[in-house]
Amino acid sequence: MKTIQPVSVWFNGNEVQATVLSSSCIYDNLSTSAQFSYQLIQVIVNPENPYMEQLTIVANGTLLMDGETYQNWETNDYAYDWVAEQLNLTITGPYVPPTPPTPSTTSTTTTEVPATTTTSTTTISSK
Repeated sequence: MKTIQPVSVWFNGNEVQATVLSSSCIYDNLSTSAQFSYQLIQVIVNPENPYMEQLTIVANGTLLMDGETYQNWETNDYAYDWVAEQLNLTITGPYVPPTPPTPSTTSTTTTEVPATTTTSTTTISSK
């Protein structure tokens, strides 16, 4: 998934902002063409927990890649760029879901060293 410059989309009677593009190849004849599905996604961050996001697909469809474009396709980034170009979108980077911080696990080990007592005896002898 990739982040995109926000784009207005009419969804369920409301105008919403899509900020993520998802795409995958759903058919490839391995010779002359491939079909891609795409989804434009609205991301809503939970104000009570910023590590939880609600992702809603607000638009979707399919695109057919063929001809020279298909022949030049070698990487996922190439395909994403092509999908974005077909939809007149600008990719701004990879989508990275929020990750809560991991609790620190500090382990303390205490080693007791037994106390040692030294006794010395001095003998005085007289002649």
